[in-house]
Amino acid sequence: MKYLIRLAYNGADYCGWQMQTNGPSVQNEVMTALRKIFGSVTEFSGCSRTDSGVHALDFCASFVSPFDLPCDRLVTALNANLPRDIVVQSAQPAAVDFHARYNVKRKEYLYRIRTTPLRDPFSENLVWHRPGEYDLAAMNLGASFLCGTHDFRSFMAAGSKIEDCTRTVFDAHFEQGDGELRFYVSADGFLYNMVRIMVGTLTEIPHRYSPEDIKNILAACDRSCAGVTAPARGLYLNRVEY
Repeated sequence: MKYLIRLAYNGADYCGWQMQTNGPSVQNEVMTALRKIFGSVTEFSGCSRTDSGVHALDFCASFVSPFDLPCDRLVTALNANLPRDIVVQSAQPAAVDFHARYNVKRKEYLYRIRTTPLRDPFSENLVWHRPGEYDLAAMNLGASFLCGTHDFRSFMAAGSKIEDCTRTVFDAHFEQGDGELRFYVSADGFLYNMVRIMVGTLTEIPHRYSPEDIKNILAACDRSCAGVTAPARGLYLNRVEY
Protein backbone atom coordinates (compact mmCIF):
# COMPACT_ATOMS: atom_id res chain seq x y z
CA MET A 1 0.00 0.00 0.00
CA LYS A 2 1.22 3.51 -0.75
CA TYR A 3 0.95 6.13 2.01
CA LEU A 4 1.33 9.89 2.18
CA ILE A 5 2.48 11.15 5.57
CA ARG A 6 2.69 14.76 6.73
CA LEU A 7 5.21 15.62 9.39
CA ALA A 8 6.79 18.57 11.18
CA TYR A 9 10.32 18.83 12.47
CA ASN A 10 12.84 21.07 14.15
CA GLY A 11 15.82 20.87 11.83
CA ALA A 12 18.41 22.39 14.19
CA ASP A 13 20.20 19.10 14.82
CA TYR A 14 19.95 17.69 11.29
CA CYS A 15 21.90 18.14 8.08
CA GLY A 16 18.58 18.48 6.26
CA TRP A 17 15.89 16.10 5.06
CA GLN A 18 17.95 14.01 2.69
CA MET A 19 20.28 11.26 3.90
CA GLN A 20 23.88 12.47 4.12
CA THR A 21 27.21 10.91 5.00
CA ASN A 22 28.27 13.93 7.06
CA GLY A 23 25.54 13.93 9.71
CA PRO A 24 22.07 12.85 10.85
CA SER A 25 19.15 13.52 8.51
CA VAL A 26 15.40 13.67 9.04
CA GLN A 27 14.92 11.15 6.23
CA ASN A 28 17.11 8.62 7.98
CA GLU A 29 15.18 8.99 11.25
CA VAL A 30 11.86 8.46 9.47
CA MET A 31 13.22 5.53 7.48
CA THR A 32 14.54 3.91 10.67
CA ALA A 33 11.09 4.25 12.26
CA LEU A 34 9.39 2.81 9.16
CA ARG A 35 11.72 -0.20 9.17
CA LYS A 36 10.84 -0.93 12.79
CA ILE A 37 7.15 -1.01 11.81
CA PHE A 38 7.20 -2.64 8.37
CA GLY A 39 10.61 -4.30 8.14
CA SER A 40 11.24 -2.43 4.90
CA VAL A 41 9.51 0.05 2.60
CA THR A 42 10.03 1.04 -1.04
CA GLU A 43 9.59 4.19 -3.15
CA PHE A 44 10.33 6.36 -0.12
CA SER A 45 10.60 10.02 -1.15
CA GLY A 46 10.13 13.46 0.37
CA CYS A 47 8.54 16.55 -1.12
CA SER A 48 11.67 18.71 -0.84
CA ARG A 49 15.34 18.76 0.13
CA THR A 50 15.46 21.11 3.08
CA ASP A 51 18.95 22.35 3.97
CA SER A 52 20.89 21.81 7.17
CA GLY A 53 19.21 23.64 10.05
CA VAL A 54 15.97 24.33 8.14
CA HIS A 55 12.65 23.39 9.76
CA ALA A 56 9.30 22.14 8.48
CA LEU A 57 5.77 22.74 9.66
CA ASP A 58 4.27 20.67 6.83
CA PHE A 59 6.61 18.21 5.14
CA CYS A 60 5.23 15.40 3.00
CA ALA A 61 6.69 11.99 2.24
CA SER A 62 5.36 8.95 0.41
CA PHE A 63 6.29 5.27 0.54
CA VAL A 64 5.02 1.80 -0.27
CA SER A 65 4.64 -0.66 2.61
CA PRO A 66 4.69 -4.47 2.41
CA PHE A 67 1.36 -4.70 4.27
CA ASP A 68 -1.54 -2.43 5.18
CA LEU A 69 -1.84 -0.63 8.49
CA PRO A 70 -4.71 1.68 9.51
CA CYS A 71 -3.61 5.30 9.17
CA ASP A 72 -4.27 6.22 12.79
CA ARG A 73 -2.18 3.25 13.97
CA LEU A 74 0.60 4.22 11.55
CA VAL A 75 0.76 7.74 12.98
CA THR A 76 0.90 6.40 16.53
CA ALA A 77 3.55 3.81 15.70
CA LEU A 78 5.77 6.27 13.84
CA ASN A 79 5.65 8.86 16.61
CA ALA A 80 6.51 6.19 19.18
CA ASN A 81 9.72 5.49 17.23
CA LEU A 82 10.75 9.01 16.22
CA PRO A 83 12.88 11.48 18.21
CA ARG A 84 11.02 14.30 19.93
CA ASP A 85 12.02 16.90 17.33
CA ILE A 86 10.14 15.05 14.56
CA VAL A 87 6.40 14.35 14.63
CA VAL A 88 4.08 12.73 12.09
CA GLN A 89 0.86 14.73 12.00
CA SER A 90 -1.23 12.60 9.63
CA ALA A 91 -1.20 9.65 7.24
CA GLN A 92 -3.46 8.80 4.34
CA PRO A 93 -3.60 6.29 1.48
CA ALA A 94 -2.09 7.54 -1.80
CA ALA A 95 -2.62 6.53 -5.41
CA VAL A 96 -0.14 4.01 -6.80
CA ASP A 97 1.33 6.62 -9.17
CA PHE A 98 1.58 9.35 -6.51
CA HIS A 99 5.02 10.86 -5.85
CA ALA A 100 5.61 13.18 -2.90
CA ARG A 101 8.02 15.37 -4.85
CA TYR A 102 6.88 15.31 -8.47
CA ASN A 103 3.17 15.78 -7.77
CA VAL A 104 3.65 19.01 -5.80
CA LYS A 105 1.76 21.96 -7.31
CA ARG A 106 2.75 24.62 -4.81
CA LYS A 107 5.03 24.98 -1.80
CA GLU A 108 5.03 27.80 0.70
CA TYR A 109 8.00 28.78 2.85
CA LEU A 110 7.99 30.93 5.95
CA TYR A 111 10.99 32.89 7.18
CA ARG A 112 11.00 34.31 10.73
CA ILE A 113 13.07 37.34 11.77
CA ARG A 114 13.24 38.49 15.37
CA THR A 115 13.56 42.29 15.38
CA THR A 116 13.77 43.07 19.11
CA PRO A 117 17.07 44.40 20.57
CA LEU A 118 17.54 41.36 22.80
CA ARG A 119 17.91 37.79 21.65
CA ASP A 120 15.41 35.22 22.84
CA PRO A 121 17.34 32.18 24.18
CA PHE A 122 14.25 30.00 23.76
CA SER A 123 14.07 30.60 20.01
CA GLU A 124 17.79 30.79 19.26
CA ASN A 125 17.69 28.07 16.60
CA LEU A 126 14.25 29.01 15.29
CA VAL A 127 14.60 32.62 14.10
CA TRP A 128 17.12 35.02 12.59
CA HIS A 129 17.84 37.66 15.21
CA ARG A 130 18.21 40.88 13.20
CA PRO A 131 17.25 43.85 15.41
CA GLY A 132 16.21 47.11 13.81
CA GLU A 133 13.43 49.15 12.28
CA TYR A 134 11.91 47.91 9.03
CA ASP A 135 9.89 49.64 6.31
CA LEU A 136 7.20 47.02 5.81
CA ALA A 137 5.49 48.83 2.91
CA ALA A 138 8.74 49.27 0.99
CA MET A 139 9.80 45.65 1.54
CA ASN A 140 6.40 44.38 0.43
CA LEU A 141 6.59 46.51 -2.70
CA GLY A 142 9.98 44.96 -3.44
CA ALA A 143 8.60 41.48 -2.74
CA SER A 144 5.74 42.08 -5.18
CA PHE A 145 8.25 42.30 -8.05
CA LEU A 146 9.27 38.70 -7.32
CA CYS A 147 5.80 37.44 -8.17
CA GLY A 148 5.25 35.93 -11.59
CA THR A 149 7.35 33.70 -13.81
CA HIS A 150 11.01 34.74 -13.90
CA ASP A 151 14.53 33.43 -14.20
CA PHE A 152 15.59 33.47 -10.53
CA ARG A 153 19.29 32.88 -11.17
CA SER A 154 20.16 35.98 -9.12
CA PHE A 155 18.49 34.33 -6.12
CA MET A 156 20.26 30.97 -6.42
CA ALA A 157 23.38 29.99 -4.50
CA ALA A 158 26.58 30.44 -6.47
CA GLY A 159 27.96 27.19 -7.78
CA SER A 160 24.58 25.48 -8.15
CA LYS A 161 24.47 23.22 -11.22
CA ILE A 162 20.78 23.78 -11.98
CA GLU A 163 20.38 25.04 -15.54
CA ASP A 164 16.67 25.84 -15.73
CA CYS A 165 16.21 28.62 -13.19
CA THR A 166 12.72 29.66 -14.25
CA ARG A 167 10.15 29.43 -11.48
CA THR A 168 6.69 30.90 -10.87
CA VAL A 169 6.19 32.74 -7.59
CA PHE A 170 2.51 33.03 -6.66
CA ASP A 171 2.83 35.26 -3.60
CA ALA A 172 5.57 36.95 -1.57
CA HIS A 173 4.94 39.25 1.37
CA PHE A 174 5.99 40.23 4.89
CA GLU A 175 3.82 40.37 7.99
CA GLN A 176 4.83 42.04 11.26
CA GLY A 177 3.86 41.51 14.88
CA ASP A 178 5.02 40.40 18.34
CA GLY A 179 8.62 41.44 17.75
CA GLU A 180 8.86 39.40 14.55
CA LEU A 181 8.86 39.87 10.82
CA ARG A 182 7.47 36.91 8.91
CA PHE A 183 8.12 36.46 5.20
CA TYR A 184 5.80 34.14 3.27
CA VAL A 185 6.56 33.01 -0.27
CA SER A 186 4.80 30.37 -2.36
CA ALA A 187 5.91 29.02 -5.73
CA ASP A 188 5.79 26.01 -8.00
CA GLY A 189 9.39 25.29 -7.03
CA PHE A 190 12.48 26.81 -5.45
CA LEU A 191 16.17 26.98 -6.28
CA TYR A 192 18.98 26.26 -3.83
CA ASN A 193 18.95 28.99 -1.12
CA MET A 194 16.35 30.96 -3.11
CA VAL A 195 14.17 31.96 -0.16
CA ARG A 196 17.13 32.80 2.08
CA ILE A 197 18.64 35.07 -0.59
CA MET A 198 15.26 36.74 -1.11
CA VAL A 199 15.08 37.47 2.62
CA GLY A 200 18.66 38.73 2.78
CA THR A 201 17.96 41.08 -0.12
CA LEU A 202 14.51 42.34 0.82
CA THR A 203 15.53 43.18 4.39
CA GLU A 204 18.08 45.65 2.93
CA ILE A 205 15.20 47.76 1.56
CA PRO A 206 15.28 50.80 1.67
CA HIS A 207 18.85 51.13 3.01
CA ARG A 208 20.89 49.30 0.37
CA TYR A 209 18.23 48.70 -2.26
CA SER A 210 15.09 50.47 -3.41
CA PRO A 211 11.97 48.36 -4.02
CA GLU A 212 12.41 48.87 -7.78
CA ASP A 213 15.95 47.48 -7.59
CA ILE A 214 14.43 44.02 -7.20
CA LYS A 215 13.39 44.16 -10.87
CA ASN A 216 16.97 44.97 -11.88
CA ILE A 217 18.38 42.20 -9.69
CA LEU A 218 16.04 39.69 -11.32
CA ALA A 219 16.95 40.88 -14.81
CA ALA A 220 20.68 40.64 -14.11
CA CYS A 221 20.60 36.85 -13.60
CA ASP A 222 23.70 37.31 -11.45
CA ARG A 223 23.96 36.12 -7.84
CA SER A 224 26.42 38.91 -6.98
CA CYS A 225 23.71 41.51 -7.59
CA ALA A 226 21.49 40.24 -4.76
CA GLY A 227 21.99 40.50 -1.00
CA VAL A 228 23.33 38.14 1.62
CA THR A 229 21.99 34.65 2.26
CA ALA A 230 19.90 34.71 5.44
CA PRO A 231 20.72 31.99 8.01
CA ALA A 232 19.02 28.61 7.70
CA ARG A 233 17.62 28.68 11.24
CA GLY A 234 14.78 31.09 10.39
CA LEU A 235 13.44 29.08 7.44
CA TYR A 236 10.42 26.73 7.53
CA LEU A 237 8.66 24.70 4.87
CA ASN A 238 5.20 25.93 5.78
CA ARG A 239 2.72 24.26 3.43
CA VAL A 240 2.68 21.77 0.56
CA GLU A 241 -0.19 21.51 -1.93
CA TYR A 242 -0.93 18.70 -4.39
